[in-house]
Amino acid sequence: MRLLWLSALACNGNAHALLNYPRFEEWQEDFEWLYHPLLPSTHTLAEVEEGIDGVEILLVDGTLEEGLVKNRLAYKQLFERYAVEAKYIVTVGTCATFGGIFAQGGEGRSGLHFSGERRHGFFDGFWEKTLSLPGCPVQPEVLAGTLSLLRSEEPLPLDTLHRPKYFYAHTVHDGCTRNEYFEYKIDEHRFGALEGCMFYEHGCQGTFTHGSCNKILWNGVHSKTRAGTPCMGCTEPDFPREGLWHTSKRMGIPARLPLGVPRRAYLSLAGIAKAFHIERLERPMMEDKRG
Repeated sequence: MRLLWLSALACNGNAHALLNYPRFEEWQEDFEWLYHPLLPSTHTLAEVEEGIDGVEILLVDGTLEEGLVKNRLAYKQLFERYAVEAKYIVTVGTCATFGGIFAQGGEGRSGLHFSGERRHGFFDGFWEKTLSLPGCPVQPEVLAGTLSLLRSEEPLPLDTLHRPKYFYAHTVHDGCTRNEYFEYKIDEHRFGALEGCMFYEHGCQGTFTHGSCNKILWNGVHSKTRAGTPCMGCTEPDFPREGLWHTSKRMGIPARLPLGVPRRAYLSLAGIAKAFHIERLERPMMEDKRG
């Protein structure tokens, strides 16, 4: 299957992340890169601007900006030329999907279909064949897996933002190794430590962020929460939020609650959980017990 990767305002984080896919060389045998900024490709960017044929999947990386010129052509013109031909369009990463970090730096910047949570409608004619793969950066397994599913023409259930549910149906909280601390409201945590939940004090957004970070570990080893830093919610439309490492509260209760949990139910459960005293969860996890 023939792929064309067009970068807008991007840090190349998504392009680099793909190189960390453990089965990259084997996976790549099923695809042909017509153009990619880092990988051996059939064509140069100059040839892409002149016009090439055969694009089946168009990958958009980075924040779009009014008047952005790619080499010699306006990015909008380049995108529209190949979007018409492509069978699928994939927004790679949060910047291409929602605007992301680069959208904070100036006017006229957005994702392909969204400006944060608002659907702007500039490219509505291409919405039905677009898939959204947010992440800062997107996990290589999510990108490689989605492209393989498209190649095999497997049905791909999507959510309302066109994120594949195979990878975005769960929250980051699902699979977090700190869930016991969360359940019993044990919030004494230091950055980098194995113990404690980061939801109550340090702004962890895993309970309302859609993603597979604690199910598909980065490099097969880690996630932010396993490493002792809070989830920053990078797959959601409102990323980046202000005060990323601080939990805003109202009368001592987190202002934003876990996805789908009513405030009254949360207060009831929190009161019950606080009544427990679990010594095992209050000790250092790696405490040496030898006499």
